[in-house]
Amino acid sequence: MKIHEIIKRKGKSVSCEFFPPKDQAGEDKLLVVIKQLEALGPDFVSVTYGAGGGTRKNTMSLIKRITEATALTPMPHLTCIDQSKKELKSILDNYRLLSVDNVLALRGDPPRGQIEFVAPKDGFCYAKDLVDLAATFNSFSIGVACYPEGHIEAPNRETDLLYTKQKIDAGAHFAITQMFFENRFYYDFLERAGKIGISVPIIPGIMPVTDMKKTGQFCEKCGATIPASLAARMESASPEDCRRIGREFAIEQCADLIKQGVRYFHFYSMNQAEAVTEIFQSLSLHTL
Repeated sequence: MKIHEIIKRKGKSVSCEFFPPKDQAGEDKLLVVIKQLEALGPDFVSVTYGAGGGTRKNTMSLIKRITEATALTPMPHLTCIDQSKKELKSILDNYRLLSVDNVLALRGDPPRGQIEFVAPKDGFCYAKDLVDLAATFNSFSIGVACYPEGHIEAPNRETDLLYTKQKIDAGAHFAITQMFFENRFYYDFLERAGKIGISVPIIPGIMPVTDMKKTGQFCEKCGATIPASLAARMESASPEDCRRIGREFAIEQCADLIKQGVRYFHFYSMNQAEAVTEIFQSLSLHTL
């Protein structure tokens, strides 16, 4: 099923993101988690491409298993990293053969050790180029990323928002935000997006903090801000208390979004079911 059609029909969506494990044993273990979360009734699930595109083969393998072993609607990530136009077209052809109807088009982060993005030979420089390619198939629901606090490489938020509009205008049907922890960034982004004519659904990406060190590393790479109050609460907490605090914070964050009329949620699960399950159940997200 196409994600933008699901959203249009239901007026809402709840989804989860996974990253592909490195081996078969890890994939088997993750499939158990995916089936646990399937019981919550998410509208779709996404599978990342790994830093620098390092797990792209595993992405397709996991997408294939999801289509075979569950009733979930999958959305693979696809990036421009280290791939020619011909290779990208072949990947999209394979997804179409698997009856995968959705793709998240991203430029991607540079491979480890590489500071700046370098376009591959005969490849693409920007996510917009990948949206253009996916749109030629006329068979995919295309998602893109957006950045409430601005992309870390953009000179300012206004320029970054114009880049987002270019991706939408190229044929993207919806956008999913980078993780954020202060809702004011999301509300401001929605207001600014509306003013320049962006009308597609903008789905907030929610990261339940279960490990402050790892979350801090992610934030450093993407430019997201961790509230000082949250960091202070976790500073001297035990690992168990950190997970509890992180879940409580995410529940409060989502509750505020719901109060303001938000009906879309995308959870960065970190391949764990516990935090997402508690958020689902605490807020009765299936009944939104």
